[in-house]
Amino acid sequence: MAFNGTWKVDRSENYDKFMEKMGVNLVKRKLAAHDNLKLTITQEGNKFTVKESSTFRNIEVVFELGVTFNYNLADGTELSGTWSLEGNKLIGKFKRTDNGNELNTVREIIGDELVQTYVYEGVEAKRIFKKD
Repeated sequence: MAFNGTWKVDRSENYDKFMEKMGVNLVKRKLAAHDNLKLTITQEGNKFTVKESSTFRNIEVVFELGVTFNYNLADGTELSGTWSLEGNKLIGKFKRTDNGNELNTVREIIGDELVQTYVYEGVEAKRIFKKD
């Protein structure tokens, strides 16, 4: 699958505004802007393993397409939701457990980049990764 590999964050678009809308404080937003996030993605059938490595944490997330699971963002925000594969896009539909608000995420390969788009309460941000 095209998602397989190690991806290092290259640049972000509107990420600070997105994090602000999510309720992340200024100090954490400034740190997150320079987190050096690296994703290692492995797909085996409907099962994905995503290893997230950054300045702040290293975690491994395992999920199956269409199966609800819980996930914590780096700032501690708890989410529950699913990933699905629609064409060449991984579509994540999550709800915050604290307020029920939706966080939607799309991962797609555009050219030689992995583009991750987030939408929360009408604010859209992108993080663009290059293969490491």
